[in-house]
Amino acid sequence: MRRGSAMAERNRTVRLARRPIGAVTRDDFIIADEARPVPGDNEIVVRVRYLSIDPAMRGWMNEGKSYVPPVALGDVMRALAVGEVVASNHDGFSPGDAVTGLFGVQRYAVSDGRDVERVDTERASLPCWIGGLGMPGMTAYFGLTDVGRPKKGETVVVSAASGAVGSLVGQIAKILGCRAVGIAGGEEKCRYLTEELGFDAAVDYKAGRLQADLVAATPDGIDVYFENVGGVILEAVLDRMNAFGRIPVCGLISVYNATEPQPGPHNLRSILVNRLKMQGFIVFDYRDRYREGVEALLNWHETGLLKFREDVRPGGVDAYPDMLNLLFSGGNFGKLVLEI
Repeated sequence: MRRGSAMAERNRTVRLARRPIGAVTRDDFIIADEARPVPGDNEIVVRVRYLSIDPAMRGWMNEGKSYVPPVALGDVMRALAVGEVVASNHDGFSPGDAVTGLFGVQRYAVSDGRDVERVDTERASLPCWIGGLGMPGMTAYFGLTDVGRPKKGETVVVSAASGAVGSLVGQIAKILGCRAVGIAGGEEKCRYLTEELGFDAAVDYKAGRLQADLVAATPDGIDVYFENVGGVILEAVLDRMNAFGRIPVCGLISVYNATEPQPGPHNLRSILVNRLKMQGFIVFDYRDRYREGVEALLNWHETGLLKFREDVRPGGVDAYPDMLNLLFSGGNFGKLVLEI
């Protein structure tokens, strides 16, 4: 039986029109009204309320080998989102259910229910389920605990520390008994790390004293470096790594919009001399353990040990290109979320 009332509102979609070169522009997308989808057998239709704006989106637009296939030209742009079921022919979902999934940059999404999860809005707001309890939360939790493996008393440094992932990494490090140091851009963001989130120290990479300030913030060296940026920040950190340190590589946002190959750090010898472990990871590898991560993060959040910050911006799907570019200019403060 078909369930859910019909609505006149049409579907607004963002489709990939061409492969971007450098920063995205509106001409890289087709933004248009389309017919609202209707659920087929064992399908649901979700009214998307909030979109997760993530650096990984820029990589998903590029042709070439990666951990997931690129978004095909003409397809709706891939995006994690949260919303509510408005029509259902699926026994596992009913109209009104709050759900999260890979729904894409559009107002309405049709799904067969695979990899769609119901969320509890009494325990956390809808934006939290694509922020601290969504992909950023899972990335921080598994990247630090499973790849970084920090020990009590060690020093953990994280770049892009005021962002969605970095802000959680530092807080989790503190919960685990470590010294947490964040690298961020600007005095306001650095104050937020130390005064609001409880980081032990913060380094403002925009102040022009990166190496000296990093030395001052890490008097005992660095045991775990959670990498989100790459480039000159990675080079500075490598000079401070302790023997047998670990470097979980989550992202390299400094090169995502590059139009030419970028030089790597000149001091990779540190990896050899200090017997470092540098390992890339993809959060989707932990898909079967997400419930573990959600429960840990939610329990810390509910007991006041872990703070989430969502930077929710209005504008609907039409604002998507500008919102994505905002990530690469450092214009967001916390997890960037687009309200649909």
